[in-house]
Amino acid sequence: MNDVSWGALALSLTVVGGIYTWWALRHRGVVAAVRGAGLTLLPIAAWLTGLLQVAGEITDSLSNWLAHLVFSPSTWLGMIIGFVAIVLIGGARMVARRGKPDEPAVRPTSSSPKAVAPTKRSDPLIDDEMAEIQAILKKRGIS
Repeated sequence: MNDVSWGALALSLTVVGGIYTWWALRHRGVVAAVRGAGLTLLPIAAWLTGLLQVAGEITDSLSNWLAHLVFSPSTWLGMIIGFVAIVLIGGARMVARRGKPDEPAVRPTSSSPKAVAPTKRSDPLIDDEMAEIQAILKKRGIS
């Protein structure tokens, strides 16, 4: 497409945006109309900066790639091979997790500290609170 065609597209999108802006002002209020006016100016800005042509080229490339993806047997074969590769890699990881580890586990040495039995120290404040709670429960008939 040439520059005139891109300009016509930008102008058409701006006119459609202007119609929406007018509708938004009449039905939704000033805030929606101001937002619509901002959206209305975007196609003209994209055309003047060249981004409208870039978006057109991206869309054209994407549609060509999708058509090639759908109608090419070699692409489908490549996708199937890629899927099989991913399944094999995942399966190898699952087998590695279930099987024996490659490296032997490190055994603790005898110089490592042993677990110590916990000491039974009672805090008098906690014991007093527990006794008070038990008394309240007994008073209410809950044991």
